[in-house]
Amino acid sequence: MEKMSLSQVVAAVEEIPALPQVLLRVMKVSEDPNSTAQDMHNVITQDQGLTARVLRLANSAFYGFPRRINTVTEATVLLGFRTIRSIALAASVSDLLGREVAGYALAPGELWRHSQASAIAARHLARTLKHPNPEVAYTAALLHDIGKVVLNRYLQAAYHQVLETVTGSGLSFSEAEERVLGFTHAQVGARVADKWNLPPELVEAIACHHLPEEAQVDPLLTALVHVADAVAMMMGLGLGVDGLAYPLSPLALERLGLDEPRVEALMAQLADMFADENSFLV
Repeated sequence: MEKMSLSQVVAAVEEIPALPQVLLRVMKVSEDPNSTAQDMHNVITQDQGLTARVLRLANSAFYGFPRRINTVTEATVLLGFRTIRSIALAASVSDLLGREVAGYALAPGELWRHSQASAIAARHLARTLKHPNPEVAYTAALLHDIGKVVLNRYLQAAYHQVLETVTGSGLSFSEAEERVLGFTHAQVGARVADKWNLPPELVEAIACHHLPEEAQVDPLLTALVHVADAVAMMMGLGLGVDGLAYPLSPLALERLGLDEPRVEALMAQLADMFADENSFLV
């Protein structure tokens, strides 16, 4: 099979839909220091489906609020603008990430479960480590595998070739992907993030989530996404074929001040959040 050309990848990225207009308005409201909770309510409630999804996620164990949140205004006041933006993003991309990704041996919904689990893990880890913006970590981890949606159909044709390369060479799945296809899902995902005009640190975290050593814009953010991705894999959430060969970067652990006991403790803390199906049903 011939390697993909850059133009082919760009063309494939064109198949990814633009971010919904309502989400773009949510982002604009969340970044405006003069915005009120009522402004956020007015934007989100224009879309009934998004409203229902936001409230369902806001009431999940992930956010752990002790009493039921009934309105978008209340959710914004209690959880904050950045958190509501994260929830709206998750609700907006869940359909895209919920597709079957046969090239990675992921059944319908599995890529979404893995992406959301990684995002939950990244946010929780960021808060534990007192990272200045846990919601950025959530967003980066939520989108880290978006490139798989694009590369899916290419990988289906080369599936066995990639697997043979992994088993025969000792390369990671990502390295075998690049050898056979010419690009990795991480590189393609970064192009999607570029198309969506996401900030450089998010683009980098997506591009380097398998190679956190290469991060320069925000190495800590990339390390968070890398570890969160690995934790979700280790906990069996969205374990596609590439999870069979996924080395955890010692440098990423070092940058975050983590060791094996702390990673195990993190997994124990996340178990309750992952047990709540409301965290995944959007």
